Amino acid sequence: MKKTFCLLALVAASALPAAAGAQEPVAAVSKPTPAEMTGKMLYTADGRHIASVYSVEPDGSPQVIWEGRLVTVPASTVTVDGGKVLTSMTKMQLALSR
Repeated sequence: MKKTFCLLALVAASALPAAAGAQEPVAAVSKPTPAEMTGKMLYTADGRHIASVYSVEPDGSPQVIWEGRLVTVPASTVTVDGGKVLTSMTKMQLALSR
């Protein structure tokens, strides 16, 4: 009986690190193509929506019509995560970049 219990405890202990290390797959974050961005909503990193992408510059910078003005968002701040177009800029930074 003791041997069976020790064997079960050993098997359970060896399985814990494998289960603890297992993580759910994370959606790939990538640099977007113009086709992936045009017409889609642009969001800030904290999930606030900005506006739909109106067009994309040759360097990959999306343009949005925001608060009545055409605003170009730097391509270096833009990613696609799970089909959502995200920028690392805040709304305040966008307002100042006009």
